Amino acid sequence: MTEYLSGGDRPARPTIVFSDVDETLIAVKSMFDFLHYQLVRRHGVAGEEEYERIKAVIRRRVADGAPREDVNRFYYGHYAGEPVETIARLADDWFTEHTASTRGFWIESTRRALRGHRAAGASLVLVSGSFPPLLEPLAREVGAETVLCTRPLIANGRYTGAVDIPVIGEGKRAAVLGHLASRPDVDPRDCHAYGDHVSDLPMLELVGHPVVVGDDDELRTALARHSESVSAR
Repeated sequence: MTEYLSGGDRPARPTIVFSDVDETLIAVKSMFDFLHYQLVRRHGVAGEEEYERIKAVIRRRVADGAPREDVNRFYYGHYAGEPVETIARLADDWFTEHTASTRGFWIESTRRALRGHRAAGASLVLVSGSFPPLLEPLAREVGAETVLCTRPLIANGRYTGAVDIPVIGEGKRAAVLGHLASRPDVDPRDCHAYGDHVSDLPMLELVGHPVVVGDDDELRTALARHSESVSAR
């Protein structure tokens, strides 16, 4: 498990902690949980049916071997034409309703660890394939300074249905590398990263202190192989 300073001490060198979000910091998959929430709230039974239809298509694509990046783009296509303000309002309601309950939403071990890092003076960065309306409330709650995420394109106050670059897999690596490049005072070997899925491996490999949340054996094995390779150099 990761180590961090306590008692208000400050690290000798600046440090960044990168954290995945879905099933790492929170127990739900934010994109799909919110999609279900907003469709049912706005359209009732018809919304539930639409959600199941979308999920069925995604399951088929995944089963056929579609890259996660393509699935991510497919998901955001369903927001084409939606007013940004409407989605932001619904996202705020989604977050408020989830956090009104004291149990079940947060993965408390990760939340506590991030609080410890922040108390020790580290900068927190959330890294996710989800999008800003869902991630910004989470960032405020845990004190993250930056959100690296998939950003749907906007025109005339509405989502176009297209995205810039999905922040998944190698997209996470690129996003984290870009952030580290903007912080030449930070040594990646001093940094921490949290992830739960093998798609987080490209991000976890970049830091000196990677942490696996949950029980993804494929991720643990791949990360152990990477650590052995680094040690042998």
